Amino acid sequence: MAEADGKSTVLTGSSEEKEPGEDQHKEEDASGSREGQTQSSSRDAPKETGEASGDKPIPDEEGEAGENREGEVEDDTDSMDGSGLYSLTEDGDRESEGGRRERAKDKDGRKRAARKRNRPGGGSNHSSSSDEDDDEDEEEDQKDDEDDDDDDDDDDEAMEAWLGAELQELRGPIWRAVPSLCSREIGRDSHQFVRRVCGARGLVQRLELQGRLEKHTGCVNTLHFNPSGTRLASGSDDLRVVIWDWAIRKAELEFDSGHKSNVFQAKFLPHSGDSTLAMCARDGQIRVAELSATQRCKNTKRVAQHKGAAHKLALEPDSPCYFLSAGEDAVVFGIDLRLDRPANKLVVVKEGDKKVGLYTIFVNPAKTHQFAVGGRDQYVRIYDQRKINENDNNGVLKKFCPSHLVSSESKTNITCLVYSHDGTELLASYNDEDIYLFDSNHSDGADYRRRYKGHRNNATVKGVNFYGPCSEFVVSGSDCGHIYLWDKYSARIVQFMEGDKGGVVNCLEPHPHLPGIATSGLDHDVKLWAPTAESPTGLKGLKEVMKKNKRERDEDSVRHGDQYDTQLLWFLMRHMRNRRPARPRGAENDTDDSWSSPESSDEEEGGPDHVQCMSS
Repeated sequence: MAEADGKSTVLTGSSEEKEPGEDQHKEEDASGSREGQTQSSSRDAPKETGEASGDKPIPDEEGEAGENREGEVEDDTDSMDGSGLYSLTEDGDRESEGGRRERAKDKDGRKRAARKRNRPGGGSNHSSSSDEDDDEDEEEDQKDDEDDDDDDDDDDEAMEAWLGAELQELRGPIWRAVPSLCSREIGRDSHQFVRRVCGARGLVQRLELQGRLEKHTGCVNTLHFNPSGTRLASGSDDLRVVIWDWAIRKAELEFDSGHKSNVFQAKFLPHSGDSTLAMCARDGQIRVAELSATQRCKNTKRVAQHKGAAHKLALEPDSPCYFLSAGEDAVVFGIDLRLDRPANKLVVVKEGDKKVGLYTIFVNPAKTHQFAVGGRDQYVRIYDQRKINENDNNGVLKKFCPSHLVSSESKTNITCLVYSHDGTELLASYNDEDIYLFDSNHSDGADYRRRYKGHRNNATVKGVNFYGPCSEFVVSGSDCGHIYLWDKYSARIVQFMEGDKGGVVNCLEPHPHLPGIATSGLDHDVKLWAPTAESPTGLKGLKEVMKKNKRERDEDSVRHGDQYDTQLLWFLMRHMRNRRPARPRGAENDTDDSWSSPESSDEEEGGPDHVQCMSS
């Protein structure tokens, strides 16, 4: 803090002229002030760390304490880690006094104008009373300033308390660059080198934009790397799917998906030689594209039809022919491409007798017979495909929900959920709420273990993901257009990047083997990020953006309550603003009127079963 204060003194005092003879006295006073600030900051430091855990203490994992002690004792000269720079309030404390004074002047001007309008005479000028009016204005301004300062201080204190609650201590760095490189040179633990690098906090703090992949003419809604990480699939509102050689930023294949509305997801099926791509969209269709080794799409085939939008697919890690789909009609399909009729209805998700529309689904990578779903209520539901009995608790194996949302009257949805790399943890992102981490092995009804906050998830069906080979970090986009990365164990933000200019980042796809990530949102391109920055991020502007997100969230909650379906409004707004192009190859007569609806039948015509594709 003393160093920061010293910098601000130089910046704000550089324009002031010094009178002769005063330099020596000012230097003595400044040095004494700096010594006092240094002593006070050193005394206050233990208090701040003691309060960081907030009002919901959570025990750390076994062995974390030992790692912390090691990180504190050992110098961090070669860890590439910037943990010494980090706090939630880093840049907010550096807000310039000039900006505060400008806001104060604006407030004073508005209040003075309002008082003149309220006086008899309607604010007309009389020279005999102008001096008295000015005196009255100054007195009232002083009172208003005192009241405003008190209110601002209370708001800031409440915001700081909210931001700092439920945080843990940031652990010491686990990976160190120089010792790790030396060990690799002599062949020691070389097979673990890449995994440790990808999970290193020092590299996460150095992520920066590397380039853009530009081909789509609509918002990019889905990204997925093939298992080897050499290709990247993207799908868009323009109804096209593009396969990228992302390393050279070149589109290898572009084809018409066969869908009639926004493509929400496109995924390579594992162990298929990158020849099979599963897709889902807002028209409710589940389609499969057959790709050839000669860079062309043979055809796309419809294999299932939901009665509402289908947002997500869930792949089984080792199966090239079986996957799951979930739709807003509350239905989960198991799709086996080896069968003549591939789609099998596994379950209709209900709470009591009411159907729960689904936005997300994910298969447990360690127990592939289990899958989790989330949607239009506050519950994460886990099912076991081997024993789904809808007469017994609607077939649910277990349910999780943050305790404060169980009886909440607010309309809370789950927009995305994912399992960790080993299936022991489950991450769920709630709309206009926070991100919560659950232990998937806990009993039914268990509360969350960690809470990640600061972003805003309101305008779209926003994604969330783990980052790192051992799920060391949590990554999410935000309505503010930024990308947030939290340290999983401490719940502290360690990276903060500006993503889409369009204002919303939806998709975040970590590379399966390298320290990098691909993102997309309302912009019509795909952005690639890699840890090439020379120094760790300074989290510039983080605190103010977090405060703005929280303020807007609270205001919307008070203003709207449950009277609007924000997701529907958002889709309508997007479609009115971005008219989709006409379908190529004789599809001009297809319209959005044929989208599936909750009242449609299972046999509803949802578009052609087969679409022949041509290479681009």
